Amino acid sequence: MEFISNVYNLFWGDLFTLPLPGGGSIGISLLVALLIPAGILFTVMTKFLPIRCFPEMLRIAAEKQTGGKGGALSGMQALIVSTATRVGMGNMVGVVAAVSAGGAGAVFWMWITALIGSSTAYIEATLAQMYKEADPLYGGYRGGPAYYIHALFCKGKEKRYSIIAVLFALSGLLCWCGVSQVISNSVSSAFENAFHIPPIVSTLILVALAAVIVLRKNATVKVLDVMVPIMASLYFLIAVFVIFKNVMLLPAVFSRIFEEAFGLRQMVAGGFGAALMNGVKRGLFSNEAGSGSAPCAAAAANVEHPAKSGLFQAFGVFIDTIVICTCTAMIMLLAPQESLEGLQGMELLQTAMYHHFGQAGVVFTAVTLWLFSFSTFIGILYYARSNVAYLFGDNWKSQTIYKIVALVMLFIGGLAAYTFVWDLGDIGIGLMTVFNMIAILPMGGQAVKKLDEYMESRKK
Repeated sequence: MEFISNVYNLFWGDLFTLPLPGGGSIGISLLVALLIPAGILFTVMTKFLPIRCFPEMLRIAAEKQTGGKGGALSGMQALIVSTATRVGMGNMVGVVAAVSAGGAGAVFWMWITALIGSSTAYIEATLAQMYKEADPLYGGYRGGPAYYIHALFCKGKEKRYSIIAVLFALSGLLCWCGVSQVISNSVSSAFENAFHIPPIVSTLILVALAAVIVLRKNATVKVLDVMVPIMASLYFLIAVFVIFKNVMLLPAVFSRIFEEAFGLRQMVAGGFGAALMNGVKRGLFSNEAGSGSAPCAAAAANVEHPAKSGLFQAFGVFIDTIVICTCTAMIMLLAPQESLEGLQGMELLQTAMYHHFGQAGVVFTAVTLWLFSFSTFIGILYYARSNVAYLFGDNWKSQTIYKIVALVMLFIGGLAAYTFVWDLGDIGIGLMTVFNMIAILPMGGQAVKKLDEYMESRKK
């Protein structure tokens, strides 16, 4: 247990601290030290892709989709799968925790992190497209970091495995089992608070519905195609209603966000560091850019150019952090702050929703959390396909065994909070990020060339 705790702290604890004016300091974790400089590097390499290519992202998202045949996904379907896993309970509870700990200024740093994270998301998704393989089991294509890591270290060699690729794939499977427990625990707690439903009942329903979907061959994408746009749109519309209802408060809210992000008072008090790091961490771990998760979906897309899949995934970061996370922040910041004092997590968000909508708001929050969490679970099992195939080959036995293990974890997590397993999940995503960065830093130039090719072709 002590070993697990030490490894957890290696990734998530402060690797070093930087002094700030006024005697304060800011702690930098290993993952932040990896992802932020890499995101800045890729943003420069792509000539500020998040801004320069944003109109193209909107264009490809709006165009008629083709390519989703024979088990392959269209670019939009791959975006929907990755959005299902990005838009989870972290967009609700995680944002609340970030703002509670770092103040309103954390929202601004979430936005900045999303901008540079878009460039990282583009790089890893484009590489996944470039090194994808045909999928003989499910049809279409498969790929992801395990496959481009293998290409990097086994170039010109007839090797079945690359050690780094194997470690990435194992880390992913470990992470997603841990996430399964967190998902069901959050859902059962929310439904017990909102509807007084015993955890065993809500957990059994969650597991049964998930099993019906994930144990069928290609049901996951069909369900997410319908579910994700509806749940994201509803949450967005609710937030827009709250914003318009409190439109007179918006200047004060935005003033608070920018003052607490940059204000001298926060810097002297040490609050600047809290705002910065909580915003950065929430942004990084909500949009998943650099962790290597979303490329597993990006590789499955059947698009005419690899850069197009990369741009879809860069747009996914915008949807997750700039849109959905901001919705949660606005719902929270537009509620009277005195009514939220002393509260945290889901209780704080439900109290804010109660202020805006009464008891209906509490119910809506619980249902939304269920939808977000359910879509995350079936989305991560889609990701797991390519990692299981890399480790164990093309057979239904290994695919089914992992799905059953994940369903068992989903069931256990709904009944009790095993923080040991949760820590293992967090360690898994930390390891995934490290192994993924080992590949995308030296290979990023290939994705940049594809972007230049694509954007040049758009001019013709």
